[in-house]
Amino acid sequence: MARTTPPRPLDITALFPELREHSTTATRLHPRPGTPTVAASSVGGPLLWPADEPWPVCDDAGAHEPYNLTTPTAERRRREILTNANARESLPDGEFLTAEERAELDAADALELDDLIEEPIPLVPVAQLYRRDIPDYAGPGGTGLLQVLWCPVDHSDRHYSPRVFFYWRDSSAVGPLLDTPPEPPVISDMYLPVPCVVHPEQVCEYQYADLLPDDLRDRLDEWDDDEDEERGASYQSDLSLAPGWKVGGYANWSLTDPHPMNCAACGAAMTLTFTASSADWDGMHCSWRPLEEDPNASPDTVGVQIGRGYSLYVFRCPASFDHPPATAMQ
Repeated sequence: MARTTPPRPLDITALFPELREHSTTATRLHPRPGTPTVAASSVGGPLLWPADEPWPVCDDAGAHEPYNLTTPTAERRRREILTNANARESLPDGEFLTAEERAELDAADALELDDLIEEPIPLVPVAQLYRRDIPDYAGPGGTGLLQVLWCPVDHSDRHYSPRVFFYWRDSSAVGPLLDTPPEPPVISDMYLPVPCVVHPEQVCEYQYADLLPDDLRDRLDEWDDDEDEERGASYQSDLSLAPGWKVGGYANWSLTDPHPMNCAACGAAMTLTFTASSADWDGMHCSWRPLEEDPNASPDTVGVQIGRGYSLYVFRCPASFDHPPATAMQ
């Protein structure tokens, strides 16, 4: 089923025509649990990975932090138990979990895993994005596939979020495939995406308010401060930046205020390429919830949590696709 962003509550450019000069497009991915294949764009799905290319690991052990640690098997089982508990009728004693389920979850919580972060950790697939599906794909010439992976534990040098890696490919040049990628022996329970199919949709975005010219920003602030109950929309929440998993677009700097994202290799100002998010829409401001979505549906469709429910913005260097990406948690 396609996912469609509702029309914005009003056309902000009719009031502020200058915003057209500070607009761009983004592709909302709208990931939903499913069974994607290596031939499809996906979030958390299998990757088109060459058999003769070693699976990447993060060897930055000194930055790995021992927070919310578990194993992929234990996390999948935890999700299964909670899904089953939510779907069934209440137990006779009023408990949410059976004694057996609670004991199983307690045993998983008691696992001693801290030592495992001292070793190289195999990366986890986060997204696979084919150019044919993503209008805002912006990879190097000769490629048609972006693969996003991350180290699935907190990194002290990444403001306690995952370290992200980009791989750009010509999918037609990939020969025999790797059958079974290695799984990490340890992960944070926040960084294992549920395998999801995607429903790409291109939308228009307008720049974060504090990055607009001063005069335009001040007039927008004054307009936002005008408490018009009939309007029912604000620039920041409803009219400028789409939430959720997406490609391209602008970053929302509401957590820390804007700060420069410069390439560690060459110093160039970097470009937002990919966003991983804790939710597909804001559960408090639902104007971005797709029209096809059940109003009672959870906006958490991927099982990933960034910080306290934030997004992880991943930037690339415009000077070289070989330079490492950078991230900002907002």
